[in-house]
Amino acid sequence: MKSAVSDLFSLGVRRSLAKFGGDLQMARRKRRLTVAMICERLGVAKSTWQRMEKGDPTVAMGAYAQALFVLGFRNDEQGLLLDSEHLPKRIVPPRAPAGGGGAS
Repeated sequence: MKSAVSDLFSLGVRRSLAKFGGDLQMARRKRRLTVAMICERLGVAKSTWQRMEKGDPTVAMGAYAQALFVLGFRNDEQGLLLDSEHLPKRIVPPRAPAGGGGAS
């Protein structure tokens, strides 16, 4: 059930928290951690982690801070390394349109 407390937050704050929750979920999945594994490492219940992944503003700030620490967000080298594996080898600039386009 949705908390009445979340209605007190502005739309911008709720959207930011929702994005942050999605980022936490992506970081967990990149590291191939199950929900049970991350809950054990954080010391939180499964329901708390699920609320965190949704960006619930009623979750304690300490739980979010611990998640950042456990996932290594203080210096996300592992996440950057995982992302770099999917980067293209070369970047090809777009071609100029055919027909010249220059002054005659």
